[in-house]
Amino acid sequence: MMPSVQSKLTPAEVKRAEVKQAEVKQAWVKRSRWMLPLVILIGSAVVLVIKLQQHTSSPANFQVSQRGREFRLGMLNVKQDDIVHIVNDDGDLSHHAYVASERFRFDSGDQEPDGRADITFTVAGTFNVLCGIHPKMRLVVNVH
Repeated sequence: MMPSVQSKLTPAEVKRAEVKQAEVKQAWVKRSRWMLPLVILIGSAVVLVIKLQQHTSSPANFQVSQRGREFRLGMLNVKQDDIVHIVNDDGDLSHHAYVASERFRFDSGDQEPDGRADITFTVAGTFNVLCGIHPKMRLVVNVH
């Protein structure tokens, strides 16, 4: 077994090491006092930026054709406040797009050929856009 090499510290050196250790501990405590508020502040700023981006970004526009007594897109995924333009591309048929839900309602009235109805989905959910003239027509819109 090899003998261990230990340095012997004088009482003054021990005292200096203890003082240094206490100073380091005190500095850490001071730093940690402002770290939590700083983390909270940075986190709040990030959340604020994300919320502002959501509210200041322009809504997206989607176009859906009504042709041959059907919606030309059977399903659509959009974000809240996006706009869906429903265009009557049937040269000789009228349409009447509507949404009748407890959470969201829309009625385009009669759409003559080449007419357009714009629906802004203001609430999240899944909605059926139907035609009041052609009952088999259905467009499912998932709003996130």
